[in-house]
Formats: sequence, structure tokens, C-alpha cells
Amino acid sequence: MGKVFGTGYFIISVSKMHGGAQKVVYKIDCSNGFSCVLYVWDLSMNYFKEEIANEDINEQSYGSDLFELNNKYLTQHGIQTPSLYDLNKERNRYPFDYALVEYVDGHKAEAFFHHSDPRIQDKVFQCLGDMLTGMHTNERHSYGNSNHSRINTENCHLLQLENAKAQLSYASQHIENIGSNQSKLLDTLYELESRIKPRTQYGFIHGELGPDHVLINDKLEPFLIDIEGAMFFDIEHEHSFLEFRFGDFYRYLKNDTLDPNRMLFYRFHHHISLTSGGLKLLHRGFPDQQFAKDLADHHAQCTMRFIEGFK
Repeated sequence: MGKVFGTGYFIISVSKMHGGAQKVVYKIDCSNGFSCVLYVWDLSMNYFKEEIANEDINEQSYGSDLFELNNKYLTQHGIQTPSLYDLNKERNRYPFDYALVEYVDGHKAEAFFHHSDPRIQDKVFQCLGDMLTGMHTNERHSYGNSNHSRINTENCHLLQLENAKAQLSYASQHIENIGSNQSKLLDTLYELESRIKPRTQYGFIHGELGPDHVLINDKLEPFLIDIEGAMFFDIEHEHSFLEFRFGDFYRYLKNDTLDPNRMLFYRFHHHISLTSGGLKLLHRGFPDQQFAKDLADHHAQCTMRFIEGFK
């Protein structure tokens, strides 16, 4: 802190914040009233380190390089995300990368689902909708990270097809209903994929944009957090996730130009992936075990409902 900000920044408290499954997050308070956030990318504390070691994580992203890249891209394009003060990748004192990031004093977007003033709800979610429209209209002809310039030879949805198959395999081992219907679920997955026509235009998406990944400051302005997975991709991947994460409030975020076949395919992929993700958190000692169980149970039920539509 002294090296980055100066000798007047004396730390009076460090408190662990509710972070994600792939990095640890702390709030730092100083005696002069300044606060900031510390991100730590410690692989030993990552709940998906097995997938990272096997290099079979694709949409789930990890690491300070991706955070730095996406922080710069979003900032340059006027999409609000907490400012990056300093990123340390030297690993000379610690075996991990860490960053000091702006502390946005506010609430996550999900807190406004139950706000008593509908005018404030309108302002918050309309502003978020405008931000996402602007972000998604940043387009190019190849998918991938913002610094990826090679032309892709296959369609991006095929990455999610392979991921869905892998996650379905994991879930089938632990949930009886999914295991006994695995072949039907695979048939459904292939049927949905077969309806998708090739495309060569991709928008910039967050990649996992739930209401817990949007901070709203005291001016009711939205800031995107957990941005490591942001990239150019089918925007239907984002919207199919937004649709069930924001529920009734998705009406502020919706886009009328989306491909319905991609929406359905990605929706199915999300449910399979979140079933498996919840199970992995449950099996690997995630602190909030009830959350992990509820996540797996809910999305397993959603996954099974897809079979009904394809009998």
C-alpha cells in the first residue's frame, strides 16, 4: 500500500469479502479514510484448480492477465468497471498475482430487485441495459479475447457444446436422474446445436453476468466486476444467462435481434454447466454448502425440463 499510494496510507483493517470461486477478495481500510480492494489469484484457493491444471476450463476464466486485459478494454470503451490501481505479477514474495483495485461503495444489482421505489429500480436497470447494449455492439469478425486477432475456423458455440458434454458427464455421476437420462440429454443437446447456422459477427460480452457481478454506486451507476471471462462471443450466450439470472428485470436488458436457436442452445448449456459447477463446489468444500447444493439442484431440474420439449 505504501509503495503504491504513499506513506500516508496506514492500514487499519483488512476484511475478507464474499468473492467468487476463482479468486480471493479483501477490503482494505486506511486511517485516512481511503479504502480499496485486494484481489488474490491463488491457485491453491481456487475451487476449479483441477480443470485449470488439466487445461479444460474454457468459458470459466482464471488469472490476472485476463483481468488486466479486460479492465483495460472495458475502460477504453467507456464501460464502467472498478479502476485498477496496481497489479503485481512478480511472484518474488508470494507464489501468486495480486492487484489493488478501486472500492466501489454501493450494493450489488440484486439488492435493487426488492427496492421500495420503482423509480430507482427503473433508473438502475435502464442504465445497466444501456451499458450492456453499448458493450455488446462492440463487434468484430472473430471470437475470443480482445487481443486475439486470428480468424477462427469453427463456430464459437462448438466450444460450449464440448463443455456441455464434459459437464453433463460429471453431473451424471452424481445425480441419479441425470445419469439415467444422459443419452436423452445428449440427444437434446445435439438437436439444439444442429439448428444453429454459422455466423462471423461477435459482440463483446462479460461471460457470466449475474446481478451479483454488477455493483451499483451511490449515484446509481453500474460497474461490472469479475471480468476475467469477458471476450468476443455470441451475445446470445450472455442474454440466455441474463434472462434467468435477472428474471422480471430482464425486460430492461433484452435485445429483440437475438437468434432464438442460439438462445435455446446456450440456455441448455448454462443449466448443465451450473449443475456441474454447483456439484463441484459442493464436493470441494466451498464455504456456503447450502448455496452449492441449491445451485446444483435447481439447475438439474431445469436441465431435465428440456427433455420434455423434445419427446
